[in-house]
Formats: sequence, structure tokens, C-alpha cells
Amino acid sequence: MSDAAGEGARLDPAARRTRLREYQEQLLERMQAAKGGGGAPIQQLGMQVGGTRYLLDLLEAGEIVPSVPLARVPLTLPWYLGLANVRGTLVGVIDLARYLGQEGAPPSPSARLVTFAPTLGFNCALLAERVFGLRQAGSMRREGEVLRDADDNLWTPLSLAALVREERFLQVAQQADTRS
Repeated sequence: MSDAAGEGARLDPAARRTRLREYQEQLLERMQAAKGGGGAPIQQLGMQVGGTRYLLDLLEAGEIVPSVPLARVPLTLPWYLGLANVRGTLVGVIDLARYLGQEGAPPSPSARLVTFAPTLGFNCALLAERVFGLRQAGSMRREGEVLRDADDNLWTPLSLAALVREERFLQVAQQADTRS
């Protein structure tokens, strides 16, 4: 085998991520087509953070990966857990529960990192206590700001695009104490 053939067989990490994303989009399209067009399309990912169930738009969510060791970043706020290496890309990991003023969840084997979609331009992931998979928000009852499914579970829609526009979310550094 020539060197050129060997190089062509190996994809760089960016190309692998692009192919994975394309595969995920194709899978979503096939699942929607299999539904036969009835009801709203499947576009939400269900996850649990701090005891609350959230629905994320699949176009805003990237990969779901098992929790990996984190590199702590000094002088950051408690909800910024550190950096994770996700397929060769450094990703900032956020404990959404702590960000929202709740108690963070203890580590567990079911914990996952849900990365933000590359289209958001933000190398970030949320630590999820549990990921439930695809959910059909169109079949849920709206009750104010939340949705209730057929099993009586409450789901809170969460926009990652809105989250990355929040000034507080963008400021992960602890404020220096200016007292002498």
C-alpha cells in the first residue's frame, strides 16, 4: 500500500466529526420519514440536569459522550467544571444545575457530556446526569413554560443558542477580590 493510499484512509479529526454529524443528520431524517409524516418531527433530545428534565433542539446539540476526566481551570466559577478532550477537541464543561443556582449532581456512571453543535461556534458541553434520548415534544401538553408527557413527566425546553448569548454564561472567571 502506498503512502498516499494510507493517508487517504485516515481522516483528520475535523473530517471525522463532520462525517459523524452528517450521519446523525441522515439518521434523524430517516427516523422522521419512517414516522410517515404524522405529528411533529422528532427534534428534541431529553436529558436530566439537577433533577430537572430538559428538551434540547437536536440542531443545537452536538455529540453525546460518556463523561471523561476533566482538567480543572483555576480561578473559574464553580459551575465551570473544566476542560474535557472530546475526540481531540478541548471542550469547556458546564454544570448547568450549579449555573442555575441548584446543587450539582454527584458523579455517576450514567453521566454524559452533551456538546453544543458546531454551528453555535462554542466549544462547550453540558454535564447531564442522564440522557433519555429522542423525545417528541409535539405529543406533549404545554403547561406554561414546561411540557408534560404521557407518563406525567415534566420537561423544560432549553435553548443552547440562547444560553451562549447570556453574558453571565460567557463569563467563567471568578471576579478578583479588590479589597486590600
